[in-house]
Amino acid sequence: MNNEKIVFGVFDHLDRTGSSLADYYEDRLKIAEVYDRAGFYGYHLAEHHATPLGMAPSPNVFLAALAQRTRRLRFGPMVYVLPLYHPLRLIEEICMLDQISGGRLEMGFGRGASPIELAIYGEDPDAAQDTYTECLELILKGLTVKRLDFRGKHYSFDDVPMPLEPLQKPYPPIWYGVHAPDSAERAAKRNLHVISLDPPDMTRASIERYRATWRPPHPGAALPKLGLGRFIVVAETDAKALALARRAYPVWHQSFTYLFSRRGKPLSHPRPPDFDALMQRGQGVAGSPATVRDFLNRQLAETQCNYVVGQFAFGDMTREEALHSIGLFVGEVMPAVRAETLEAAK
Repeated sequence: MNNEKIVFGVFDHLDRTGSSLADYYEDRLKIAEVYDRAGFYGYHLAEHHATPLGMAPSPNVFLAALAQRTRRLRFGPMVYVLPLYHPLRLIEEICMLDQISGGRLEMGFGRGASPIELAIYGEDPDAAQDTYTECLELILKGLTVKRLDFRGKHYSFDDVPMPLEPLQKPYPPIWYGVHAPDSAERAAKRNLHVISLDPPDMTRASIERYRATWRPPHPGAALPKLGLGRFIVVAETDAKALALARRAYPVWHQSFTYLFSRRGKPLSHPRPPDFDALMQRGQGVAGSPATVRDFLNRQLAETQCNYVVGQFAFGDMTREEALHSIGLFVGEVMPAVRAETLEAAK
């Protein structure tokens, strides 16, 4: 990775736990304050509907609260499910979020990972890619003009005033979730930041294609962030970390499979049902700071990612348990991984 600096971020499903939603939201906002103070780069929030997997079906509502509770942490959806939005409304909300946060919004766009959720809203999953493509073109145009004219298959607008504008020009950074080399190649050609949640071999194939395809948009341009998404639990010993992960993860997995189980449908992107199997696939780690450090160093070297995206709070993990794990990660893992990367670059 030459002299690329390793940075750290967060991926969050906001999956349901506990009895009080008000307390739940407050817990997650308190955790976000810690991410902010600890120097994490970004907070990436999933969007899901009609399922306990996603207690932020309107990411912008939660992110507006997060914007007021943090000062430096950048944030955004991973991803906006574009077939479920009216593009004009989304343009307006993007502008508001970017302005009230002082230009900290990062935008992720997608067609939606769950065909069931699209169908619940009356959208045709088979048409989602086409809708997504047109919506994205429309939204990016709408963020850069004072009056919007557009002709498409799904949307047409004539001379629509656009009084709102984003603080970041021409618009906030764009993210994309990659699951295959072809999608990585498309993202590279558009200079997008990416995150992979796949096992190491699949992630490496995607990132290799991205690096081979990417060309700087102008001299001196920095390589976009190439994210490695992993479940991460840290405790003083491997045994303590594993006990917590083995208890919390099945609760998350039950939420993850909720809609598919109810409808008898196969999962779009399956995950193992227990944490030990997840670790065997290389998609998570639970251990002491040294164990987690070694795991991340190996995977960063193997995948050639430059951005560690940890899922730290999930399942029935309490605020205190999550904050203890995050504290150990910030204090003992992050500095060690950065030091290892710098040493390897010499």
